[in-house]
Amino acid sequence: MKLLLIRHGQSQGNAEHRIQGWLDSPLTDLGRDQMRALARRLQGDGWGVSALYASDLSRAAESGEILAAALDIPFSLDERLREYHVGEFTGLTWQEIEERFPDLAAQWQRSSRRPPIPGEEGDQAFRARLVKAFEEIVAAHHPQETVAVVAHGGTFNVYLKHLLGLDLDIRGPFAFANAALSVVQLEEWGPRITLLNDTSHLR
Repeated sequence: MKLLLIRHGQSQGNAEHRIQGWLDSPLTDLGRDQMRALARRLQGDGWGVSALYASDLSRAAESGEILAAALDIPFSLDERLREYHVGEFTGLTWQEIEERFPDLAAQWQRSSRRPPIPGEEGDQAFRARLVKAFEEIVAAHHPQETVAVVAHGGTFNVYLKHLLGLDLDIRGPFAFANAALSVVQLEEWGPRITLLNDTSHLR
């Protein structure tokens, strides 16, 4: 199966440099334009996408709606595809975090491993819900199908780390721009990443 991993377009929270997590931030006009550009790419390149799934947070849901309408394919929302719940960091800018949590902000900048955030979801719980969602998506489709998932940078970071057997505690290593397209080919012998964080459609 070919999985298209698509990060949502620019949200209001992105534009304001906020750490969003479960903050339900809508797309900006630029974000909508970004998704329309990606829709044109997926139409023109003959990707043959058969279905699309998206996080239920509005920035991903609206991005998914734009793509599904342009490609005329089934579209489903799944709350398990949400971004990581960042607890008390939700909706804050980095400057606000430094003012409210100075010690934690200092640890964050020094360490390659992310320090705990008050009220956060937890890495293992995050991975468990994502893996379950992706397993059900894959099981629902033929191995030769191409299926798109519209979600968040943290969602895809953890899913790829899971596929590759990487340590969840290490920050990164993947980064995803707004409206970026990544492709994972799921083979019987394992996953193959054939495209990562591509935004050529935005040029």
